[in-house]
Amino acid sequence: MIARKQNPGPAGCHLQFLGLSLLAAMLGGCTHLGPGTIAVDRFDYSSSIAQSWKQQTLLNIVKLRYMDLPVFVDVASIVAGYSIQTGVNVSGTTSSDKAIQGDFVNAGAQAIYTDRPTITYVPATGEKFLRALITPIDPKNIFFMLQSGYAADFILGLTVESINGVQNRSTAGGIAREADPSFIRALQLLRELQAAGGFAMRVEENKNKIATGVLFFRREDISPETLEKAAEVRRLLKMPAEGQRFTLIYSPGRGPADELAVNSRSMLQIMGAFASYVDIPDAHMKDHSATPAPDSASAEATGQKIRIYSGKDKPTGAYAAVRYRDYWFWISDGDWRTKRALTAVMVLDCRQGPGPPPSAPQDTRVPSGRIASVSASPHATSRKAPVGGAASPCWLSPQQASAPSARSAQACRSPALTRVNAPAGGVA
Repeated sequence: MIARKQNPGPAGCHLQFLGLSLLAAMLGGCTHLGPGTIAVDRFDYSSSIAQSWKQQTLLNIVKLRYMDLPVFVDVASIVAGYSIQTGVNVSGTTSSDKAIQGDFVNAGAQAIYTDRPTITYVPATGEKFLRALITPIDPKNIFFMLQSGYAADFILGLTVESINGVQNRSTAGGIAREADPSFIRALQLLRELQAAGGFAMRVEENKNKIATGVLFFRREDISPETLEKAAEVRRLLKMPAEGQRFTLIYSPGRGPADELAVNSRSMLQIMGAFASYVDIPDAHMKDHSATPAPDSASAEATGQKIRIYSGKDKPTGAYAAVRYRDYWFWISDGDWRTKRALTAVMVLDCRQGPGPPPSAPQDTRVPSGRIASVSASPHATSRKAPVGGAASPCWLSPQQASAPSARSAQACRSPALTRVNAPAGGVA
């Protein structure tokens, strides 16, 4: 910008005033860039991570019906960098009264804005991923979810094959086996006891300094009706009538009287049971590209239990939707049972996931043999989460990685979620 004074007067005053005015205008527009981006970026990145996490989980569930390999890719870090560079240049010349050119001022300004986000993706592969996928969930973690407010019948029906040898519904081998009536009734009573505060759980250290989960049936300040329900649960699950304290262990069969044997499922089993409720397109059933649902699963899904829909057209207003083999698969936003089940699978994946590279510090959750709870590594450390929450849900420790049946407990990256409806003793 050039300002020329043809009629000279007090030239110095004119130049000084013009220069100061221009500088004040430029500086008045300067603001801090960083604070304004935090609210927007944190929400946008966390929403994107949560949505993509739901879609990835749903896609892997659908792929299991097609005998396809589930693949998990975690967002390891997000680094959003912003920079703004501004500059102002003011120059001028004053002339004598007899000069032809007169006085003039030359002013210039520039601004450079840079937005350079860096996102790192880490595929889950190798032995740790395999262990996280096929190792049974630590029973202690299952009962922790009950403590956090999840319904007992829902979580136990989703994550457990049997309790003290009493069988849950199973789809192992592609054949549906219905749950024992005693198991279904026990889950109903446990939910009522949960609402009445009839049982609780805590973590203790055994003589080997290993953290174990202990289940307590309360007797003080409990109504007679609740005590009767607790007595019936003991009878149905083959627990001693007088015991009050039971150590949670992983085992397919009953153990000593003071133990509660929980035959927990692996993440692969849970996802496989969920996959039995996928609505497979007729064209894929005819060409045998997908496995048929177990006999009872289709009827249960039709009865508005757990349901994953499919169709050619992209759904509107779906809770989660993915495209696979030229079809869309989705969960309805109005189907809270299936939403709850999907969220629970994601939360469990958070506690069971493959974890960081071997060099990173890790925490251990290892059910091995008949010991269902795991020692917590004294050297385990926390990890700083990227913007929007930790992108990778769980962590493994060196002790866990070397254990025969290791299971990880990662730090969850995104907020809580969920969905599914199935008969008691089944998924949801």
